[in-house]
Amino acid sequence: MTLEIITPDKKIYSGQVKLVQLPGSMGSFEILNHHAPIVSTLDKGKIKVEEENGQTLFFEIEGGIVENKDNKIIVLAELV
Repeated sequence: MTLEIITPDKKIYSGQVKLVQLPGSMGSFEILNHHAPIVSTLDKGKIKVEEENGQTLFFEIEGGIVENKDNKIIVLAELV
């Protein structure tokens, strides 16, 4: 899967991932390979990213929006 995390200032992440955990407005959720298409609002919290090479990254956000379609995830977010 391809993930892009974009803030109003710049793109802060772009890469191939195997898992993304997000702080959804209705609770935390994960997106894995071949996830159904989704658009959701995000609350304040941490985005957990597991890259294909096994590295785990965290991004603290104030809120935002996520879209997943055809294994491409785009997160528009405000960083803390």
